[in-house]
Amino acid sequence: MFKNKYQGGAVVEVFSLQAKDLVAKWKLCGGQSAIYKEFNKEVKGFVYCLDGSSQTVKMQLPENGKMSLGLLQRFLVLQVNIPQSSHFSTELVITDLEHQKRRLHLSTVHKELSATLLHAKLPFVGLKRNTWCTLCIDLASLTSELFKGFMTLDGITLFATCKVRRIFTMKTEPPGMLDDEMFVSGAGLMDLIPRGCQYPPEVNQVTQVLNIESLRKTKVKMGPVSSDCGR
Repeated sequence: MFKNKYQGGAVVEVFSLQAKDLVAKWKLCGGQSAIYKEFNKEVKGFVYCLDGSSQTVKMQLPENGKMSLGLLQRFLVLQVNIPQSSHFSTELVITDLEHQKRRLHLSTVHKELSATLLHAKLPFVGLKRNTWCTLCIDLASLTSELFKGFMTLDGITLFATCKVRRIFTMKTEPPGMLDDEMFVSGAGLMDLIPRGCQYPPEVNQVTQVLNIESLRKTKVKMGPVSSDCGR
């Protein structure tokens, strides 16, 4: 879907309610009462709400699972708000440097990191609740440790429960960010994000970076990892 599009800018937008063509490309599952658009007063714009069971309520790109996104930039950024008492998950389909499809399943349900040849489960450690979060997932860091590196991001699925404002990729690492930092101040990462993708200045929000070092920093329990994974 993005293979033949320009990806050399600061970001590539993947989901935005300001762009109808981006919304239309997503597959929405769960019915209108469980996944819907609403105006959010805090961010002064429309967001998508996913409510209910993660087994049935989700949004998926591309709509046809046999297609590939072909996203090249190493950071996937989710602008989400997670309720205090709810779980949140996302599954990412990655093509590694050996042209093999791999899956990363990140969830607040997972308590430890584990991986096989084709699939890895990672915990969303320290994910802030009841506040807007710019969640920056370092795909290159995670896949270099778990698989055979990162070539493209080819599928994204978000599962209930959450509110979603925007999804995009970034090519540049936040300036001044240490490998093991989980949270970065607004001045670093936000300066790289085009103004159109930023929150209004009065929004209470945090920026969280998830990479292999931040997982180790929080002393995540390392479960079984295949000996053939990684470099």
